Amino acid sequence: MDVDLRDLELLDATAEAGSLTAAAERLYVSQPALSQRLTRLEARLGMPLFDRKGRRLVPNAAGRRLLVAARQVLGELESASRDLRELRDGRDRRVRFTAQCSTTYPWLPPVLRGFREREPDIDVRIETVPDDAPIPALLADLVDVALVTKPDLQMDRVSLTRLFEDEMVAVVPAGHPWASRAHLTARDFDGADLVLYDFYDQKRIPSIPLPIPAGARPARITTMPVVTDLVVEMVAGGQGVAVLPNWAATPYAASHDLALVRIGARPLTRTWFCATRTGARPPHVETFVQELTSRLAAPGLVAPAGDDVVRVAPATVDG
Repeated sequence: MDVDLRDLELLDATAEAGSLTAAAERLYVSQPALSQRLTRLEARLGMPLFDRKGRRLVPNAAGRRLLVAARQVLGELESASRDLRELRDGRDRRVRFTAQCSTTYPWLPPVLRGFREREPDIDVRIETVPDDAPIPALLADLVDVALVTKPDLQMDRVSLTRLFEDEMVAVVPAGHPWASRAHLTARDFDGADLVLYDFYDQKRIPSIPLPIPAGARPARITTMPVVTDLVVEMVAGGQGVAVLPNWAATPYAASHDLALVRIGARPLTRTWFCATRTGARPPHVETFVQELTSRLAAPGLVAPAGDDVVRVAPATVDG
């Protein structure tokens, strides 16, 4: 696709401003020059990118799709420019952190408070990474610390500190036949309609195993964005059953009239790790790791659940 950086800036500015005149002012160019540039871009692509609605230019379907890519590229370039300025000026003192499959961070404020008491001049940035894949982001030096649970082919290339385990449970309406069961088996899932986070989409390469017993054959799998509220509403509306971390589902049980059911005679658990690049860590990154691990591996946050299995108490880490 024949698109350059100036084209992406044009697209972003025009979509934001709603007119070429306002976009030209933002980009410090003349309106006729910007209009010609847009005409050439649309000619190269073979389709228009904007529709005129009244006095405004509004991105059409093609424009909206290209705008997503434009803002990702422009945002990454801005981030890289900021980082380079800090490196140049000797101010590379920040911690870039990401948490896998997270939509909420109720556990993070205590970590930040403890860290800032020890390192008041260090900036902590919460980063999002492509495809919810923090291990490649660590190796590419896009983040410094990651909270991870899903397997990755490159996990042997990073340093991992085991933190805790959480239990995955089936989430069903209170009147569902499963609600009275002590635990579920693979046969229970045969023919069931599942509602899961989209990182369980089996069309992904590589795909992540479904969080159900081996051998189960569900009827339909609907994947949703990693937004727990959305998954819960689907279950409450009778659109299927979900599998969620017990601590994430527990706050919704009473408000949405749901039941949480153990999967398997023994809990179905996941292990969480603090991941960093191998080798010596800068002192401020080491301090952040200490605060994170002490908070998430603290006795008050995890508790034995029998047979040496550990479960996370509510309100720690999303997944």
